[in-house]
Amino acid sequence: MTILEAHYDPALAEEIRLLARSKNAVILAHNYERPEIQDVADYVGDSLGLSREAARTDADIIVFCGVHFMAETAAILSPQKTVLLPDLAAGCSLASTINAEQLRAWKAEHPGAVVVSYVNTTAEVKAESDYCCTSGNAVEVINAIPRDKEILFLPDMFLGAHVRRETGRDNIHVWMGECHVHAGIDPEHISRTRAQHPGAEFLIHPECGCATPVVEAISAGAVDKENVHILSTEGMIRRPQQTEQDTFIVATEIGILHRLRRENPTKRFIAANDRAQCTYMKVTTLEKVRDALVYKQHQITVPDDVAARARTAIERMVAIGGSGPSPFGPEDPGE
Repeated sequence: MTILEAHYDPALAEEIRLLARSKNAVILAHNYERPEIQDVADYVGDSLGLSREAARTDADIIVFCGVHFMAETAAILSPQKTVLLPDLAAGCSLASTINAEQLRAWKAEHPGAVVVSYVNTTAEVKAESDYCCTSGNAVEVINAIPRDKEILFLPDMFLGAHVRRETGRDNIHVWMGECHVHAGIDPEHISRTRAQHPGAEFLIHPECGCATPVVEAISAGAVDKENVHILSTEGMIRRPQQTEQDTFIVATEIGILHRLRRENPTKRFIAANDRAQCTYMKVTTLEKVRDALVYKQHQITVPDDVAARARTAIERMVAIGGSGPSPFGPEDPGE
């Protein structure tokens, strides 16, 4: 069974909904989660949207169907609430590419530099940062910093290259980390899929290994800019409703295809790489969501001192929120 074939259990889904209501719990799910998890959730979105929901919900319990750093962010923004992660194995390969000790050493090499951390980082790394950002507002965050300030951008090298290119700043140092899923979507996948589906719009997440070569191809005139959009996941969700185009090649984790197809049933969505699957996002199952609610298990907490230092960077991310235009498409707040 592929991950896009939902493992539906209507009785279990209804049990989860009843449990959530009885415990005043809200279920949040990331766009990359299994289809059945997205369908049982109260809100489905990207990291920024989920953070905002966590901050404003009046629920007592937040069941966070995502990965560990996302649940940490929710716990920091809503310290009075109980945040549950259905499976503690839900990690992140990108977040694991840098820890707080490594960041402190990097900062020591560049005294006075402003640290901008992508949201895909641990709470300890966020606590060492001046700003957090998402893929949708990273350019705006950088542009909000005086141009004479040296910047340390981490941990994703592809997003860092995108930001450096779009801002035209040569004083941005980029940590050489990557998401193993997005890095695996390479130019070869793009060339093959575009050849099979000529005329389709091409939606690329800036974490993808193919993003930089595609931008270079656009600059050289080898790729039509009008058919290419570098977007966050939420930008990808909105794009089909903004165009008459009916076929889209999607270069990001394949879990997003479920929501795209559900919200746009008359349109066609093709994975740039149908093996682009995050195993960490897929460890959460309906049974684990139910057990989290029944036993109130796997609560995520962040030490007060770490949370206090991380909160400033996170709140700056939430406040900036991506109000500026994407270089290849419409406004694109999100991750």
